[in-house]
Amino acid sequence: MLLRLKKLIIYGLGVLFLIPAESAFAQKNGFTVVIDPGHGGRDPGAIGSSSKEKDIVLVVGKKLGELIKNNHPDVKVLYTRDTDRFVELNKRAEIANKAKADLYISLHCNALDRRKRSPQGVETFVLGLHRSKDNLDVAKAENSVILYEDDYSTKYQGFDPNEPESYIMFEFMTDQYLQQSVYFASLVQNRLVNNSKRTNRDVRQAGFLVLREVAMPSILVELGYISNPSDEKYMKTESGQRSLANSVYLAFKEYKHEYDKKSHVFTNPEQRKTIAANPPSTGMDVTGTSEYRIQFLTAPRKLADNSSQLKGLNPVDFYLDGKTYKYTYGRSSDLNEANKTLKTVQRKFKDAFIVEFRDGKRVK
Repeated sequence: MLLRLKKLIIYGLGVLFLIPAESAFAQKNGFTVVIDPGHGGRDPGAIGSSSKEKDIVLVVGKKLGELIKNNHPDVKVLYTRDTDRFVELNKRAEIANKAKADLYISLHCNALDRRKRSPQGVETFVLGLHRSKDNLDVAKAENSVILYEDDYSTKYQGFDPNEPESYIMFEFMTDQYLQQSVYFASLVQNRLVNNSKRTNRDVRQAGFLVLREVAMPSILVELGYISNPSDEKYMKTESGQRSLANSVYLAFKEYKHEYDKKSHVFTNPEQRKTIAANPPSTGMDVTGTSEYRIQFLTAPRKLADNSSQLKGLNPVDFYLDGKTYKYTYGRSSDLNEANKTLKTVQRKFKDAFIVEFRDGKRVK
């Protein structure tokens, strides 16, 4: 087992060493997005009372692709599958990596053992450590697709989706695309909750093999619980599938807008000088000083100052986003200082990230 783990860790880090050390917003010709409808063919994925995961995600994925094609002629859309066929996990990643894609969107449906009462709602995952048993269970379920593949143990360097020890490898991986992945995941989750009116089960981290293999910002979306009658009914309908696709598209549109803005400003020196000398009118007060804080926790209600959920962080602030309390730690006008604070907070909250405030309001 120790020898196998050593191979896993080296393999995981080796993949990352092959990734070019360049900004995820670096400018290049065009933009490529890969849409990955999970499962397919002999692998049905999760099975509901009258539907299969592989069918739902294929329809939603194709609707999403059409929305992007129709509204963004500069974007190339690729699918890991656009029919009901089985595609191995490493082949899905290979499609994205060969295309040098800029974004990877994997679509799935969640499920819980029918002997238990099924939860409902949407979750959006990025690569990382499982933070709870629930996250680990989801990762195990989605990674178990490799059991349909021939010689999976050799192909994935001894990885066993049912062995908790196999997931130790994710502790040793540094994802240079994590910040962009978390940003996009947050956009997707927000749209699914507010646009499609789905129950919010948050942005999470877990050890998904398919996300480990791709060299670009990537997310895995659980569109709902097929084991929950209400979620299944919604995901089976054409209107529900259209709404889910539209919500992910709206998040993509927002991400792409930010990508275009940053790639243009940061990679074109002459244009950067022009913008600096003649900043465009945005209708916003840009004279105020930005303040950076570390967001580390969300809660449905206000927490006590000594709550164990805060893990000893003090003092903390919070702001309301709708009915959700979002907790932050630290305040600094220096982004470099905020990055140092972030590293400290991530020792307790691995999913923490930097947020910007201006005039006391969150800048999105």
